[in-house]
Amino acid sequence: MEKMLLKRICIPRVAELCVAEAHGAYTAFPKAYEMRRVDVIDEVKRSGLRGRGGAGFPTGMKWGFAAMDPKLPKYLICNADEGEPGTFKDRFILENDPHLLIEGMIIAGYAIGAVRGYIYLRGEYPGAALVLERAIGQAYERGYLGKNILGKGVAFELSIHRGAGAYICGEETSLIESLEGKRGQPRLRPPFPANAGAWGKPTVVNNVETLANVPYVLLLGADAYSHIGVETSPGTKIFCVSGAVNRPGGYELPLGTPLREIIYTHAEGIRGGRQLKAVIPGGASTPMLAAEQVDVGMDFNSLLNAGSMLGSGAIIVMDESTCMVHAAGVLIRFFAHESCGKCTPCREGTGWLSKVYRRLLSGGGRPGDIELLESICGKIKGKCFCPLGEGAIHPVLSSIKHFREDYERCVQVNGCNDPQCRKMARDHSQPFIGIR
Repeated sequence: MEKMLLKRICIPRVAELCVAEAHGAYTAFPKAYEMRRVDVIDEVKRSGLRGRGGAGFPTGMKWGFAAMDPKLPKYLICNADEGEPGTFKDRFILENDPHLLIEGMIIAGYAIGAVRGYIYLRGEYPGAALVLERAIGQAYERGYLGKNILGKGVAFELSIHRGAGAYICGEETSLIESLEGKRGQPRLRPPFPANAGAWGKPTVVNNVETLANVPYVLLLGADAYSHIGVETSPGTKIFCVSGAVNRPGGYELPLGTPLREIIYTHAEGIRGGRQLKAVIPGGASTPMLAAEQVDVGMDFNSLLNAGSMLGSGAIIVMDESTCMVHAAGVLIRFFAHESCGKCTPCREGTGWLSKVYRRLLSGGGRPGDIELLESICGKIKGKCFCPLGEGAIHPVLSSIKHFREDYERCVQVNGCNDPQCRKMARDHSQPFIGIR
């Protein structure tokens, strides 16, 4: 099918306003301004658009909660803190077609009655910051942002807030805390941000990809949009494919596309003619799938039924040469480093898991270590302040479930013989500087 979100990214200089306009930018929001705010929200509800940041919450429903009291000031925040390992979908839009995002935010701001919007941008995206700043400036000059947009009496101000590189700030309440100038740590919910978010006011936090879909909902109409993809997950999705494939990259496809098709058709199969061993279907914090499960549809409900989650749609492919103890250990090291430390189960539990993996991979495995890992995960599950701890245990439990023999071999032969595993075990004792 014809692309929507990535439709313009290969057009030369499309980040410039005049070029973007020549290819359809800013044609949807004037249509929104001819509608009542409640009707825009209703259109998004009827489209079935679900959040693309991981949770898949219905976008129109979230907007409706925030818009319930028209007297209260409201805020719109774009979550552009793309820190999930394996995920790079938002970067395509931020660096190549920023006006698509800006238009989506203008429509969303109008719908919920927000006069102020923020793009919370990942600190490691300096190139995107420059592109966005220029695009926002051009939108102000053209009258698409400001106090009286297109003379319609509608106000919407937009600016960028750059994060400092904390993965936890991808969680919406931590993001809001950071935006307010506080330490980026999660808040207790309820109240939810749609009721009491930034500075205690109703706040909608949407992902970049979610907001980029909004102009197409209005241009196509809710009915037409809802027929793309599958009934429970309408629209397209940018799937980020990395790992042991011949053609890694970002692919925009209808939700519900089989995982096998993405790996073997679009990404052109497993590198080096090897066999597929495992796939992480939705980013590092989602459970792994075994090779025999790749006929699953890539949509929210199908993956949930298969024992995993769509998450950010980041597909990490591992071939038969991969040691799954090593793979899980790399991810646990990341989560242990990124835990904000607010709650004990996550702060201590991820650290314990990381220590066990270091010992396993360095040749110090003991009988009972597999059960120890499962026990630690049990102390974390359902007891954390935010989803980071829950996400951290998924690679551990799913890798044990599908590849227990890798763990047993690691214990029985005093560690994995793979030099990369031994290197990772040494790296565990060094300061963390990121996933290599």
